[in-house]
Amino acid sequence: MKPAGTTKKNDFSQDPAQALEQLMDQYGAIVMRTAYFYTGDRHLAEDISQEVFLRAYRKWTSFRGDSSVKTWLTTITVNVCRDKMGVRMFQEQPTDPSRMELGRTISVEEEALQRLTKSEVLQYVLRLALPYQEVLYLYYYLDLSTKEIAEATAAPEGTVRNRLHRAREALAQIMNKGEMSDGRYGS
Repeated sequence: MKPAGTTKKNDFSQDPAQALEQLMDQYGAIVMRTAYFYTGDRHLAEDISQEVFLRAYRKWTSFRGDSSVKTWLTTITVNVCRDKMGVRMFQEQPTDPSRMELGRTISVEEEALQRLTKSEVLQYVLRLALPYQEVLYLYYYLDLSTKEIAEATAAPEGTVRNRLHRAREALAQIMNKGEMSDGRYGS
């Protein structure tokens, strides 16, 4: 079994239609969660996911495979999210999926989004500045390396490592303050 993120292009069909199906099966949930992380809106995340896979389909034959397929799709996802959200992504926080429409059947993606939002650590992460949120999400939730994050966000790798370091420090401070004010952790 291969570790996550090491899948290369030649592990997939060369036919774009077959490759698209394989990509959607293997990375659909990751693309959806990433889009939701950036937008905080399930419907917009679904639209972005469709656009990501449409772009992947169109660019499959020109994708050289210099990076892993996961990194390539994450790069497309980040870019589509940034294009769709523009300045708004720096102002809005993701909404709680439990506030979405009730009475509907919950898809696998929606269930994954609910687990992601309910994560206690994620609630602390969402208090950080967006560049810190982004690097923590990509590093810990998608298991991307700093090099892969640099590729996905078009930031220098040194900047990514710096943001990751500062994000960890800021997260520790926020969580320590939360421990002091939250009786669940003792004193």
